[in-house]
Amino acid sequence: MANDTTGPPQGTAQTLRPKDEEPPSVESSLYDVNASDPQGHLIDRSALSVEDVAQITRLMNSMANLRRSEEELSKASQKFMQLSETEMRAIHFLIVAANQEQIVTPGAIARHLGITSASTTKLLDRLERDEHIVRSPHPTDRRALSISVTEQTHAVARDTVGRTHANRFIVAAALEPREREAITKFLNDIAERMRQGHDGWNVP
Repeated sequence: MANDTTGPPQGTAQTLRPKDEEPPSVESSLYDVNASDPQGHLIDRSALSVEDVAQITRLMNSMANLRRSEEELSKASQKFMQLSETEMRAIHFLIVAANQEQIVTPGAIARHLGITSASTTKLLDRLERDEHIVRSPHPTDRRALSISVTEQTHAVARDTVGRTHANRFIVAAALEPREREAITKFLNDIAERMRQGHDGWNVP
């Protein structure tokens, strides 16, 4: 009698489900490798157990949950501060610079945001009009300006968005040092692999 060759394709991990059990929804399966790569074209998981794949899926879902939380916070903070995402990034940059007692020029803001000098000027015009920043003469370079965040905007951002972001530090501080090291390595490795993944796309 010939051997039965039916079964999951090479590189996949078999997932068993009772016949009367409802299949998971698409929304709950977005980060499940068995749903996104059922044939194993992207990931060879033949050496992984069903439990391994399920645990990794929970980890992927947790990362997605974090991204959603950050997106929700970003939208809420922009709405509360009545600022765009780029304007919020500029304010954040200026707040950190103020905390470090560093002078910020329009050029430094342009480099940080990756925008042109003309776009930076328009951005600073809007922020100054709404009393979020102050333009002052540079203390050592007469050709340049010094940009600083107003005390009111600094205080509002600190006591709202800043306090929410501080929760990330609080959670990290509750971990053991070895846990923090493992998570740091995991996140850095993922970031590096994601950067390498799109190098060959040649997107114009």
